[in-house]
Amino acid sequence: MRTDTLTPEKDPMGAAIADFHRRGKAQPLRVFSSRFDEDEMPVKELFRTFDTMPPLEQTALRMAQGRILDVGAGSGCHSLALQAMGKDVCAIDISPLSVEVMRERGVRDVRLANLFGNEPLGTFDTILMLMNGSGIIGRIEEMPAFFDRMKQLLRPGGCILMDSSDLSYLFEDEDGGMLIDLAGDYYGQVDFLMQYRQVKGEPFDWLYIDFDTLSLYASQCGFRAECVREGEHYNYLARLSADA
Repeated sequence: MRTDTLTPEKDPMGAAIADFHRRGKAQPLRVFSSRFDEDEMPVKELFRTFDTMPPLEQTALRMAQGRILDVGAGSGCHSLALQAMGKDVCAIDISPLSVEVMRERGVRDVRLANLFGNEPLGTFDTILMLMNGSGIIGRIEEMPAFFDRMKQLLRPGGCILMDSSDLSYLFEDEDGGMLIDLAGDYYGQVDFLMQYRQVKGEPFDWLYIDFDTLSLYASQCGFRAECVREGEHYNYLARLSADA
């Protein structure tokens, strides 16, 4: 679990977001992993409006209440949608270029900060973690530390709204059985590296977690997990609240 922020020369996603913001177009953001073939992320998707967001994200934005923390806010699309609803939101990201773009786009409270860093963030009624928000936890063994941090940031009665995906479908055989090494690492842990033009980032861990495993860790750490909505491709939105 990383606790720092990025520098512009190691910020490929920020460079892509800044390019699209200023030029109205951008080259694809290249994504590499030891687990998958090279992929590309269309940068335009990071600038979607509320009307073009998936229903799962729309549900999360409607549910968010009180003082809201938008984690890994990127271009600010979720924060801007929340502001348009009249809601109080603070956007954070580890990307300095993304933070600059969010300010230019009109996000009123935006900060260069890491959720797990030492920056004073305050407390919140809703912590919003979208676009596979569980990813920043990194590895399954970091789940207890994640929930400890959430207890520091959540106000009484507050909740986390987080989406993720169950990657088990990638390991199904022709007969519907699972080809997962139960003695190995959790199957939802993935390593990634991104590149935009000549800007190449550092490798990082990313966690996709199935709902049953999330619910188990939540209960062990004093939280309740509720599956609010399922998406169209093995993804879901969870509401996590601390036990009284």
